[in-house]
Amino acid sequence: MFTLDDAGRYLPQRWAFGRWAADMLSGPAICAAAARSLDREYGRSDFIPARFTIDLFKAAKGQPLEVHTEVIRAGRRIHMSAASVRQGDIEVAQARLIQLRATDAPPGQEWHSEHPFDPPADAGLDWWYRSDHDWSTSISDHQNAGHKSLWTVPLGAVEGEQRRPFVETVIAAESTSLVTNWGSHGVGYINADLTVALDRLPVGDRIGLSAQTHLTGNGVSVGTTTLFDSSGPIGTGMVTALGNGAAQIDFSKG
Repeated sequence: MFTLDDAGRYLPQRWAFGRWAADMLSGPAICAAAARSLDREYGRSDFIPARFTIDLFKAAKGQPLEVHTEVIRAGRRIHMSAASVRQGDIEVAQARLIQLRATDAPPGQEWHSEHPFDPPADAGLDWWYRSDHDWSTSISDHQNAGHKSLWTVPLGAVEGEQRRPFVETVIAAESTSLVTNWGSHGVGYINADLTVALDRLPVGDRIGLSAQTHLTGNGVSVGTTTLFDSSGPIGTGMVTALGNGAAQIDFSKG
């Protein structure tokens, strides 16, 4: 989605742009820049990136992004860091990453929620969608009011750079808005935020999302998904979004 200049700024490339407007960066791109910066600066191998939250409060244009990071707390069991995503003097997003030290589970038996997920076999590199219709790579087949799932290989944050599982998970999880807010006329809600909660990092290059809740009222949407890899669930995604029907994104034509 991005290349980097000598100052470390993120220079948007073709796949960094979304569909809301021609010169507007997509939610996944902004999330990718923030997640990559926090991961590279403060990612710790003995900790789990348990929660990433980003507030998307200003439209980002097709201009370089600067990400400024800082440590909020560096404790023995919890590490908290923050990022400010800026374009010049304008702040477009704020993010926070909570990392928890990996440890043994407490003793005893526990209830666990069940999240069955059957991704398509031999998926290749395509994005696969499921709704009222079975899995297919044709996005226009799934513009309906059915329950949505997605199976995808996320784009990397920076072109030519080795991918990192946490960053890929954040990029994929931004599609929580797609699988929860996508109805019979397309997507008419624009994200205000994204929260990703993980109990482990994904294995392999594919990540799946299955819509769990979709609540709406007063032009506000709350959506949650379960996130998967090929071995099973890895965490959840949540977005709150605001109605933006005047710029509805219509996928019926592919």
